[in-house]
Amino acid sequence: MNLTVIILTKNEEIHLERCLSSVRALADEILIVDCGSTDKTIEIANNFKARVEFNTWRNYSSQFGFGLSQVNPSCKWVMRLDADEYLTPALQESVVRLLSSRCDDTRGAYFPRRMAFLGRMIKHGGIFPAEMLRLFRNGFGRIEDRWMDEHIKVEGKTVVLDGELVDDNLNSLTWWIEKHNKYSSREAVDLLNLEFEFMSRDSVGSLSNSSEASLKRWVKEVLYSRLPMGTRALLYFIYRYFVRLGFLDGREGSMFHFLQGFWYRYLADCKVYEVKQYVLRHNCDVKVAIREVLGIEV
Repeated sequence: MNLTVIILTKNEEIHLERCLSSVRALADEILIVDCGSTDKTIEIANNFKARVEFNTWRNYSSQFGFGLSQVNPSCKWVMRLDADEYLTPALQESVVRLLSSRCDDTRGAYFPRRMAFLGRMIKHGGIFPAEMLRLFRNGFGRIEDRWMDEHIKVEGKTVVLDGELVDDNLNSLTWWIEKHNKYSSREAVDLLNLEFEFMSRDSVGSLSNSSEASLKRWVKEVLYSRLPMGTRALLYFIYRYFVRLGFLDGREGSMFHFLQGFWYRYLADCKVYEVKQYVLRHNCDVKVAIREVLGIEV
C-alpha cells in the first residue's frame, strides 16, 4: 500500500465529493474519521469506497491522531486533508511524482495552499502561498498536541510540491462566523497556555527550521503573544491589509482580512481576558476557569 488519505468529517456533504474526487486516483485507501454526521456524508464516503471510522470529538489534533493510529502499518505515505479542501491537477501530478520516486530520502512534503472566501480566491495579505505540510512517510510524522492551528511535524528532509491545495468552504457566512467563534475559544486556550503552562508545549515554532509554518509559529508564540491584548490583533490586521496588500483582494477579500485577520483574533483576546477575570473573581485554577467560561475541558 502506497498512500492513505485521512479526512476528518462531520456533516460535509456539501464538500466531500469534490475532495474525494481530487484524491481518488492517488490513494490506495481513503480513511474517513467521522464524529457523528447526520447528513449524506457517510453515504458519499461509501460511494467512493472509503473506509469510515467513528471517533468522539475532542479537537482536531486528537481526531487526526486517532486516524493516524488506524493506518495500515504497511502503508508508505499518509496525507492529511480537510473535507473542504481539494488538490489541483498540478498538485496531483506532483504527488504522483514524489510517490513514484525511488531511493528518495524525503520524509514529508508541503502543499502550497490557496484560500477562497465567498467564492473569491485570496491572493494577498500574506495568505498565499501558505505552505502546509500535508504529506509524510508513515511513521515519520505526527500532529502537534494543541487546541488550535495544529501542524504536522516531520523529522527529516522535506520538499515543497508544485500545484495548489485549495481551501474553499461553500457554507454561508453565518456558518463561517459561528465556526470561527468556536475556533476563537480554542485559540484562547493555546494563548492562555503560553502564559500559564497548564499543558505541555508542543510546537513547530523554531528559527532553526526554514519552513514557513515554523517561522510563523515562532513569531506568534515569541513576539505576537507578548503584545498587549487587542493591540496585537489590530497590528496584525494592519500588516495583512496594508503592508501585505490585502486591500487588493477586493470586497470579499476585505471582508476576509477583517474577519479572519482582526475580528477572530480580537475575539480570542476577549476570551483570554474573560478567563483571567474569572480566575481573579473566583480565585480558582485557570483550567477551572477555561471549563466554566469556554466550556473546554483541558
